Amino acid sequence: MKLLHTADWHIGKELGGFSLLSEQEAAFKKILDIAIAENVDGVIIAGDLYDRAIASTQAVTALEQMLKEMNLAHHLPIYAVSGNHDGATRLGAGHEWREQTQLFLNTTLAGAFKPVETPEAQIYLLPFIEPTTARVYYQIPEDELAAYQSIEQVMNRIVQDMVATFDPHKQHILVTHYYVTGAGNEDYEFTSETNSRVGGLKGITADQFSAFDYVALGHLHLREASPTKTIQYAGSPVKFNTKEAQTEKGVFIVDITPDAVHTTWHPITPSKDLIVLSAPFETLINPDFYQQYARNHANFFSIRIQGVAHTTNARATLVDIYGDVVEVQYDLPALTMVDQVIPEVVADDVSDDDLIATFYQEVTQESLTAAQERVIADTLVQLRQQEEG
Repeated sequence: MKLLHTADWHIGKELGGFSLLSEQEAAFKKILDIAIAENVDGVIIAGDLYDRAIASTQAVTALEQMLKEMNLAHHLPIYAVSGNHDGATRLGAGHEWREQTQLFLNTTLAGAFKPVETPEAQIYLLPFIEPTTARVYYQIPEDELAAYQSIEQVMNRIVQDMVATFDPHKQHILVTHYYVTGAGNEDYEFTSETNSRVGGLKGITADQFSAFDYVALGHLHLREASPTKTIQYAGSPVKFNTKEAQTEKGVFIVDITPDAVHTTWHPITPSKDLIVLSAPFETLINPDFYQQYARNHANFFSIRIQGVAHTTNARATLVDIYGDVVEVQYDLPALTMVDQVIPEVVADDVSDDDLIATFYQEVTQESLTAAQERVIADTLVQLRQQEEG
């Protein structure tokens, strides 16, 4: 049996105000191409299909079309769970009739104990849940609640109940969506969503899933965050922030044999990449520098300006040059109390314009330009008029 493992599609997500739907649709096409080329027997989607609990109409339409193309047009079984970004109740609506076409999308704890049976494997679908959900499901009495406070404590009971249903003649696959730690990622420097512990909760240890032959994880967006070789994150198929800009996206192909489970990584080239630039403003607007990059909406750009930009609207200038600029940040000279002390200024003796100019000089070690002085003067006039009005 051969499965494709993907996760964290986050359909409907935006980057710096830009919709990523076109990039997500392009990534889906590449995932589907890999699935067809590898002749897989099914597709795993390990949570966070949507980016928010109440997805937009456009996002719902896009995801439904993707699922229909995989499941109905290409007859690929789908094994999916809801993640912490999904609205579980909405996402799980209609699961009874979806399963008639082998679209298995579980959003409840109760459903996690009923594996999908194939000739080779039992596939368990455990969605993201909070400990309170498990306490209600198990009807934990008040005097035992202390043993069910963390997701780690709750998971011991859940896994135990899953193992009780194991068929010893099959391989056992778990699809779930949590922050899992192990030998493979204990020293890994998680970033952005990749360091958020699900729902602010403590992470789960890889040892808790040792009974499974393969665990297809979602939640952390980089495959490098995988805790072990058999408990793996496929990561997101699209770059969602600048911390992911230098990473490779893709999917795992999971080969299941009677004796073992083997995985192979298949990279996905982005249709529109996220490029991070860091340089002085004068360099960023120099044709010799920016002409080396594909612009005119061919890529997204995250730009960090080193030092001060001597212009009234640096962002607008950069947008004119680069196109889709998702963010602009500044690296200003650090001011420490050891190295510099801003002189005390008596406000009665100095005009507001001069006070601002002095502060700017002390912080940046540069003088205001004429354009900056005009902006400050105009702003102060408007403020005074508002006070008088």
